[in-house]
Amino acid sequence: MYEFNLLVSCLWGAHMRAKEEILRVLRTLDDENPLVKRTVAKGIIGVKTSLDPREVVHRLRRMFNKDPFILQQTTKWMPVDLWTHSDINSMRDAVKVLRSKIRVGEKWRMIVEKRRYTQYPKIEIITALAELIDEKVDLENPDKILRVDIIGRYAGFSVLTPQDFFSVSKHYLKVMKLNRGTTRIYNRI
Repeated sequence: MYEFNLLVSCLWGAHMRAKEEILRVLRTLDDENPLVKRTVAKGIIGVKTSLDPREVVHRLRRMFNKDPFILQQTTKWMPVDLWTHSDINSMRDAVKVLRSKIRVGEKWRMIVEKRRYTQYPKIEIITALAELIDEKVDLENPDKILRVDIIGRYAGFSVLTPQDFFSVSKHYLKVMKLNRGTTRIYNRI
């Protein structure tokens, strides 16, 4: 079973350059000996860091805001709370362990990513897991995100806030939206 506490996406064929980038970033953040390994899914690298993976993401976002060229090979950094087998019963058990991280009154959504996995359709997985959480679903503006990353025989689970993971493309979209709003304000002056 995987022991990674971060999954990092990269372009297919860029594994070695992405691995070097991950090592450089983590060493900058004072993790001298992270484990960085290829998974069975192309474009997904598993990372075991001694640092808090959410703090890695938060610090990485600040670094990227200062210098967007620090990430040339990696596109998404995602913390993982626990790993289990990818059968429905094991995945349901994982949700039972993590569901208390979605507090009473918090809105949530689920994201399921499947790679090298055909055992169950995505909708069947979502249906089987979502019924275990009583809080209100909000697909547009959730307080928490239950993320399920299925890679072959294993599934990584995380309960995240929207700030707990980092996507280069989503970050750029957000900046572009902010800049468009700023441009409109300046045009009115």
